[in-house]
Amino acid sequence: MTETQFQNLLKKLGEQFRPSQIGSNKGEWLAVGNLINDSIQNDLDIILKKEEIYYSIKNNNGDLYLRVKDGEDNVILKIPTIPRIHWILFLLTVFTTLLAGAMMEGARIWESPIEILKGIPFHEFGHYFYAQKHKVDATLPYFIPAPPFLFLIGTFGAFIKIKSPIYRKDALLQIGAAGPIAGFIIAVPALVIGLWLSEVVEKVDVQGALMLGDSILMKILTWITHPGLLENQDIMLHPIAFAGWIGLLVTMLNLLPIGQLDGGHVAYAMMGEKQGWMAKAAFAALIPLSFFSLNWLVWGILILILMRSTKHPPIQDIHAPLSQNNIRVGYACLIIFILCFIPAPFSI
Repeated sequence: MTETQFQNLLKKLGEQFRPSQIGSNKGEWLAVGNLINDSIQNDLDIILKKEEIYYSIKNNNGDLYLRVKDGEDNVILKIPTIPRIHWILFLLTVFTTLLAGAMMEGARIWESPIEILKGIPFHEFGHYFYAQKHKVDATLPYFIPAPPFLFLIGTFGAFIKIKSPIYRKDALLQIGAAGPIAGFIIAVPALVIGLWLSEVVEKVDVQGALMLGDSILMKILTWITHPGLLENQDIMLHPIAFAGWIGLLVTMLNLLPIGQLDGGHVAYAMMGEKQGWMAKAAFAALIPLSFFSLNWLVWGILILILMRSTKHPPIQDIHAPLSQNNIRVGYACLIIFILCFIPAPFSI
């Protein structure tokens, strides 16, 4: 049960019960308060029995303790009704990515854009799944269309909106890490398959040609799939490979340890208040990187506009120790960032 769901339940009890304190622990919610309007405990039972929840009510020296948790413990993931705005943004994003594909591939508009769209939801549903697991209220993904003349692939990706606070450090780390790890798991096989399908061509000095940068992982996979590549040869990426490359780029950008980016969540959970100086250093590094590629300048401006701060907002149990498994997840995110880092993503 999320905080929003618990608050909605308390509203249904509003004429009988007035809470003075609320809290949660491992999926169970607690409200301490008093009965009002001459109500009795049976009045609460009548309302609560209509809900799909487990609950208990205890009276302690005049204070009523109401404990509530979901009644469907076997449900791992609940998909809510999809609001109209999600459908509209998704269809607009399909259109802009198809338009981008038409500009990049001529008549082959049904390949690269569709592959790109396949990769985006995995990243966001990774966040959504772990938000549901930790009873954090979150929306389904909002796709963000972008005119191809502003952004090459016709989309800025997607995001989910967290609608309730994240109280625990382990939940913050897992929700933040789930998206990049899910995106990475999907992008790597796509890139490998796409590289196998890609065409080796002779290097030609073409004015205005768009060049894609290489990450460490891209160089390794290129060496594995095309071990005999000569100095005067290059690879014309298949649309599936291009989609995988974009997936790794998006993963890397989101893992920057800044503000409320995924990397900011992970760094704050791992480092606590020390994340502040790391975020400032990472943001400052975008300035020299902008001399390699203006993409870094654009990304830095977007961070300033959307987040207005490089520092992560505080959570309650920041000084609680992380488990060894969670620490491994944090280091896995660092390794993924290093493998996917591209100094100059796009160049002409």
